[in-house]
Amino acid sequence: MPSFDCTVHTPMGNIRLSESCSTGAPLVLIHGSGYSRKVFARQFDSPLADRHRLIALDLPGHGESQDAVAAEDYQLPQMARAVEMVLDARDVEQAVVFGWSLGGHIAIEMLASDQRVSGVMLTGAPPVAPGPLGMLRGFQATWDLLLATKEFFSRRDAERFLELCFHGAGNPAFLDDILRTDGRVRTGVSRSLMQAIGADQLATVVSAEVPIAMVNGENDSVARLGYIAGLAYGSLWRNVCHIIPNAGHAPFWDQADTFNRLLSQFAADCADRQRHLPLPLAKSA
Repeated sequence: MPSFDCTVHTPMGNIRLSESCSTGAPLVLIHGSGYSRKVFARQFDSPLADRHRLIALDLPGHGESQDAVAAEDYQLPQMARAVEMVLDARDVEQAVVFGWSLGGHIAIEMLASDQRVSGVMLTGAPPVAPGPLGMLRGFQATWDLLLATKEFFSRRDAERFLELCFHGAGNPAFLDDILRTDGRVRTGVSRSLMQAIGADQLATVVSAEVPIAMVNGENDSVARLGYIAGLAYGSLWRNVCHIIPNAGHAPFWDQADTFNRLLSQFAADCADRQRHLPLPLAKSA
């Protein structure tokens, strides 16, 4: 399925995106910190792009999108609002959202505020309670993970961050994306999670009524899989946290065929659920 690129103008700066030409239901893909929509090449080059209207954007401060003027625009609520403005501009009325790593935390923020979200799939993004203790419970405590909070990157930092996320299997072009990223993203996001700026992510998934799919690689070096499996989700898809064998933090890249099948099944189930929801009552005059 062919795709096209375009630019959406927002108060936070211009945002670049890729969109498949399918007339299927919208499926929004949100990348992780330091990367760009390039990481979803294996979704666009798959049957997913035929069945769904794939929309993948470069978040503010990433890829081909502009840097935000204000550092506050890199906090989670503002990043979620940037995605919502893209959906507004592209006339998206209902969408399934897939979020990877930072993108997953943005997806949870959208789940708490945007009624267009009909389902959320999360990868490498443990829903954590606000504050340091919540983060310690949800994330693995490694030195390399501290890079996610560091504003200025050396080339060696970027190489370590690429290894952390892709375990030697990433596209070398991803290194350029890491070095291009506005470092204020990392400080803004970490501040959001530490200082409870935005939605309580744990409470959001616990009370969620729309389906939430948890899909992670068995060798994820960022998220604590035991923590993710132990949460009480409000609407966990198929009542299980899915683990993809022989995959790390980015199973949509490591094991794209397996991941794409799960994402397609999830999107189909969300669409079926939407069709069977009762229609809202008409307001009386």
